[in-house]
Amino acid sequence: MDTEFRDMMAAFPTGVSVVTARDGSAAPRGMTCSSLCSLSVSPPTLLLCLRTGSPTLRAVLSSGAFAVNLLHGEADWVAALFASGAPDRFDRVAWRPAGRTRSPALIEAAHAVAECVLERTHPSGDHAIVVGAVRSVQRYDRESALLYGFRRYGEFSPRVPAVVGDPGAVREREG
Repeated sequence: MDTEFRDMMAAFPTGVSVVTARDGSAAPRGMTCSSLCSLSVSPPTLLLCLRTGSPTLRAVLSSGAFAVNLLHGEADWVAALFASGAPDRFDRVAWRPAGRTRSPALIEAAHAVAECVLERTHPSGDHAIVVGAVRSVQRYDRESALLYGFRRYGEFSPRVPAVVGDPGAVREREG
């Protein structure tokens, strides 16, 4: 069942984000996350799922805050970097502490960053469901979004009309 479930979910295209937080010693932590959705508009609330035992989840829990960095269409290398577990990932990508929570904002890889404070968590399988209240949103001048589906990255842009059946609406990224 695990293989069938993974294959089914791999065929479900989704946006790509990197969730970041500061741990108890203020060191940056982060991981690629495609399990993200808007839970509420009023008040603005995000729901995401983080792997149990990950340093990023521990940092979110200890700091009570996190940032959701929505990656732009050319940041597939950043998604791969933060999925790799490389210990030097924050040395290899431009970031700065976000204004309110001080969580790392990936200023060159993101098209938008939402700063959140932790509202609650709920354990579920090998992940934790994390609910965060959005305290601020920073938009960057990038007009594309990174997508992931069928185990490949793609790019969606408002400059390209999304017409059903138009193969040019989403451009696949080489990776």
